[in-house]
Amino acid sequence: GSAWGSRGMEASAGSCRAPLPAWWGLLRGLLLAVLAAGEAGWERVARKIYIPLNKTAPCVRLLNATHQIGCQSSISGDTGVIHVVEKEEDLKWVLADGPHPPYMILLDGNLFNRRVMLQLKGTSRVSGLAVAIAKPSPPQGFSPGLKCPNDGFGVYSKDYGPQFAHCNKTVWNPVGSGISYEDFDFPIFLLEDANETQVIKQCYQDHNVPRDASGPQYPLCAMQLFSHMHAVTSTVTCMRRSSLQSTFSINPEVVCDPLLDYNVWSTLQPINSSGKVNPEKEVIIVATRIDSHSFFWNIAPGAESAVSSFVTHLAAAEALHKMSDVHLLQRNIMFTFFQGETFDYIGSSRMVYDMEKDKFPLRLDNIHSFVELNQVALRNDSILWMHTDPVSRMNESVEVQVRNLLDILSNSSVGANVTLQEAGYSQPLPPSSFQRFLRARHIPGVVLTDHKTAFQNRYYQSMYDTPENIRMQYPEGLSPEETLEYVTDTAKSLAEVATVVARALYRLAGGANNTSAIQADPKTVSRMLYGFLIKMNNSWFQSIIKPDIKGILGDVPQHYVAVSSPVNTTYLVQYVLANLTGTVVNLTKEECLNPEKTPSSEKEMYEYAWVQGSLDPNSTSRVPYCVRSTVHLSKALSPAFELRQWGSTEYSTWTESRWKEIRARIFLVASKELEIITLVVGIVILIFSLLATYFINAKADVLFSVPRDPGAVAY
Repeated sequence: GSAWGSRGMEASAGSCRAPLPAWWGLLRGLLLAVLAAGEAGWERVARKIYIPLNKTAPCVRLLNATHQIGCQSSISGDTGVIHVVEKEEDLKWVLADGPHPPYMILLDGNLFNRRVMLQLKGTSRVSGLAVAIAKPSPPQGFSPGLKCPNDGFGVYSKDYGPQFAHCNKTVWNPVGSGISYEDFDFPIFLLEDANETQVIKQCYQDHNVPRDASGPQYPLCAMQLFSHMHAVTSTVTCMRRSSLQSTFSINPEVVCDPLLDYNVWSTLQPINSSGKVNPEKEVIIVATRIDSHSFFWNIAPGAESAVSSFVTHLAAAEALHKMSDVHLLQRNIMFTFFQGETFDYIGSSRMVYDMEKDKFPLRLDNIHSFVELNQVALRNDSILWMHTDPVSRMNESVEVQVRNLLDILSNSSVGANVTLQEAGYSQPLPPSSFQRFLRARHIPGVVLTDHKTAFQNRYYQSMYDTPENIRMQYPEGLSPEETLEYVTDTAKSLAEVATVVARALYRLAGGANNTSAIQADPKTVSRMLYGFLIKMNNSWFQSIIKPDIKGILGDVPQHYVAVSSPVNTTYLVQYVLANLTGTVVNLTKEECLNPEKTPSSEKEMYEYAWVQGSLDPNSTSRVPYCVRSTVHLSKALSPAFELRQWGSTEYSTWTESRWKEIRARIFLVASKELEIITLVVGIVILIFSLLATYFINAKADVLFSVPRDPGAVAY
């Protein structure tokens, strides 16, 4: 505005400064309004151009000491023309015939296998993949995990049972394709919502279906996927970069984080959690894993691979705590729930490390025996298989203790609807946390599973390891509350296993009374299965957690270990265990939150939690109360990160890459020719505008001169 004003003054040849024309104020106001509305306008335009896909799950990058696995997009996202692949013949268009590469493939879930994925990995004609969930689950099975899970991190090696190393004797997961452990240089997303899948298919039908031999006409339906990962190469590289950033930068940019969480543990008889258990005191460890995994980030239902076993474990703990003489038992029992076991035994290796370094109340010397619940929901003829380690059993004293353990377990199943059988002396242990303890010491132990050799679970570490996989069925028309309380056949079956395990543990701990009173509750098992597999945000879970963490109760439960801790599963296992084995104590909220101020609280022996409680029947308020239990958390971070040995072959080294944004959208894309024409026309208009502005500015004194007042006299 100042240039125009100065030229106007010159034109008036020394007169007072002329007022700016009225239209200038209007123009200035209009420009300000346009700028203010620009951002909102762009959002409205974007909404008209793009259809966002909100219910998706990405494949992300994970790294270990030597490799990177998973997927990523370019930094600005990857775009391609959509092509629907519902049978293998459809791939020919993408890989060879289609005239508009690169393609974004909408892949039918039944084709999401190793053979197809390796074909797509080897071409530049594919820019990304969206996978539609197969319904029903693929009948032939689907496991993106390894055929030999956690290979190299268990007990068997060239120095210990070499004949069993690398699954030489038994391939545990024969349907494992290993695609979770491949590295893909394009983004892969899971479409969780059938409606969004249908929207993409409709867009494809309307615009992309080849009408004749020459292919479809523009505009074409395209998809854009954003999942750029910050970490590359391996854990060694990304942790070194993050460490350097933290050392020298004021605002360090961390590129990857270790997979970590917490183990949950409690004891039948209270122990001083900050002290050390007497070396003479024997403890029986009962263990399960509480995490699972699949090809896609945070999609880990884990019904058979994790939930069936830890729910059985929780039910057994409740049944034992109901016995009146547990405080008199000769041996203590420790209930242990390990996190991160899917990724080379993170939780169990850390607990063993802490026991060896005197950073845990128990030492390895205190362990009398070890009982682990593995996959237990898919039993054939109600048979539960007892697996032991043939190598340690060559030691005579270990053999005697293992034989005693097997006899007690077998006798405990008499009269129950569960038959326990030995898997065989020549059979190695399946992938299990017990293997990490055996690496440190010859401990008598048994792993209970529903499979003698290969897994019964055809969906191990996959998105199809759902409630349907363990045959959970509900009648039609039940409300959420009725579904929570409904006792399924699966719940009855797992309660029977929990009963047998609880009775065996009681005998093993030195219990002399009749064990027929020890009975796991099928109703409790039903509630847990519903909460951990179908809907976390239910009335029972709401009542047993602290008010300040009620936000963890999402809808669909997932059991991935992740990098932010504790994850929802850990919290819920902690509070379910406290609810089932703890005692309600008559303390006020203040006393419960600060038990050290109450002389009789025995703070070093117990944990206290002020929980929400159930809804009062006559109002919307809850009736909170204080729970005292022996439930504790211990760190589940691989010792490799504690020791800064990022290239370790002894401990897990898994990290997860960081990323900036994860999103997906579809839109119509014009032909390259039209895009070039649009660009050229835009440039021409821009040049014309600049020239017009220049000439208008140069002739402003002529075009915008203000007529002189005839009455004015210039001196």
